[in-house]
Amino acid sequence: MTSFRFHPQSQVVRQAEHYLITLYTDPAEQYEQLLIRIEPDHEELFMDMQRCSTSGSWLKWQVKIPVSVHAPHTLYCFKFVYSDRQVYLHAAGESVRLPQKHYHFKIHSDAQPPEWVKQQVFYQIFPERFANGKPDITPSADTYQYHQDGRPVVQKQWGEPVAKTHSGTGATEFYGGDLIGIEQQLDYLQQLGVTALYLNPIFASPSNHKYDCVDYWQVEPHFGGNKALISLSAALKTRHMKLMLDAVVNHTSNQHPWIDFYQQGKNGAYNHPSSPYRNWYHFDNDGHYWSWKGITSLPKLNFAEPEVQQAIYSGKDAMLKHWLKPPYQIDGWRFDVAHMLGEHNSALNNAHHIRQFRNAIKQTNPQAYMIGEHFSEASQWLQGEQQDGAMNYYGFCHPVVAFLTDTDVPRHAPIHLSGVDLATWLAEARASIPFANQLAQYNLLDSHDTPRFLHLVKENRQLKQIAVTLLLTYIGVPSIYYGDEVGVTGGNDPDCRRSFPWDQDQWDHKLFKHYQSLIALRKERIELQQGDLISLAEKADIWVYLRWIPGQHSIVVVNRGPAQELTISLEHFVLESRCYLERLSGEQLTLNHNQLTIECAAQSSQILSSIEHRPAM
Repeated sequence: MTSFRFHPQSQVVRQAEHYLITLYTDPAEQYEQLLIRIEPDHEELFMDMQRCSTSGSWLKWQVKIPVSVHAPHTLYCFKFVYSDRQVYLHAAGESVRLPQKHYHFKIHSDAQPPEWVKQQVFYQIFPERFANGKPDITPSADTYQYHQDGRPVVQKQWGEPVAKTHSGTGATEFYGGDLIGIEQQLDYLQQLGVTALYLNPIFASPSNHKYDCVDYWQVEPHFGGNKALISLSAALKTRHMKLMLDAVVNHTSNQHPWIDFYQQGKNGAYNHPSSPYRNWYHFDNDGHYWSWKGITSLPKLNFAEPEVQQAIYSGKDAMLKHWLKPPYQIDGWRFDVAHMLGEHNSALNNAHHIRQFRNAIKQTNPQAYMIGEHFSEASQWLQGEQQDGAMNYYGFCHPVVAFLTDTDVPRHAPIHLSGVDLATWLAEARASIPFANQLAQYNLLDSHDTPRFLHLVKENRQLKQIAVTLLLTYIGVPSIYYGDEVGVTGGNDPDCRRSFPWDQDQWDHKLFKHYQSLIALRKERIELQQGDLISLAEKADIWVYLRWIPGQHSIVVVNRGPAQELTISLEHFVLESRCYLERLSGEQLTLNHNQLTIECAAQSSQILSSIEHRPAM
């Protein structure tokens, strides 16, 4: 950055049919013109920015632009004109030419994520492996009522190793985790500091992972059934905690009564061409049904069929509405493989159906949270009309993993990112979606589908702590995969689904304290929940960024490499403080000639919070 130019997206204000836009620049910088570019009717229009005041070392500019009436998004960027050149400021950074529209700042005029979401710290639980609250309902070969495909049902003792692959008993090993156990451990979760739970599927299913549903209106009996969900939901509400469930509606189990591969009932679509459910799935001329990735136990639903739509989202008691209503009153849905569902044997009309999901959910509970699973870029689903956020693999998990492990995990290939590369990847991912949706992105380091982060860094606790610092301070909603906070490790699925070690002698207590401290810090510092992000320094092994709101800010420093001294110029950022408190060590640092000198230990992170405040601008 050669000159200081900063547009705080967090400070955009809607005023009737206009947005008040603020821009800050260096008072010493001279421009021939300072303009905002908009497209009120798809035609380019430039408006002059109005100089307002000098505040500290910032020159403040503002302008009112009209809310777009021809499109759901209002797009804009800034143009700085010099005597010999021009510079555009846009959501991904700066350029000497007009950026493409997907990098313009953008605001959706109507569809906004729920306000409560950005204040949360989520905790993802794979229910079968978190806590066994009622051992007498643990599945066994004698009691398991759904399993029909010939694989043995194995009852395991808590803490035993899981199967190495899904080709054997990976999906049919049971440890006894249930919803009763989750409710019993709410004190632990609140001690950690989490405020919201995301549960992997809990509806009746032949497997331990429950991504093969046989009844969308029945909680798995071995998890405690519907009564256990009612009890858990009520307990969470008394603690002011939120609950998000997993919606697996791209496919069902082939044991679902609608298709009934094993002829356990009557009129299933597979064995009866005249079945009323025949069009609920896609069959070829030879009678073979289309399934998710060719896995025959997971037949794909056909959303071209109106009765499928009615069952899942459009009917009065559609599945997506049912669990949002009393007595369950869940607070959100996470959609499995959201990008793949659609009509017939494809993702045809996917966007239409995701929008209809959103309509059904928001009509039932306007404050419900809706996210989708996307392993690759999800920008097209995150423009406002579809999802509030995504499981942010592309825009957080994959770049952070690549930076700290030199591994492109989803593609099983080596990759090496510098701090510049990391900051660029993250900025481009943010820039492609409205700021409100950036704040609602569901950030994660690992999940039930990936190796544990600790495994990927070869059990290196220092690199893990850096990743946790990024997770709890970056733009978006942080999510902790159960057990990560005490040092649970594991390779590829299903090894990443180990049972939680309730014996505290097995815990990494230093790591637990790191999580606990950073969660508390995130709750304390509003800029970490909803502030803008400014990149301050990008080097080979280092990235430094600032989270800002008027009146306070925090500086985050991550160093994956050897120890080194770092000097950061804060000439343009001294608005609230000349003193900083390093939140992990308690050390106080003071600016010297608008510079901050930081001793970066090898493989370490620091968080510097401003401790002197001025009135908000």
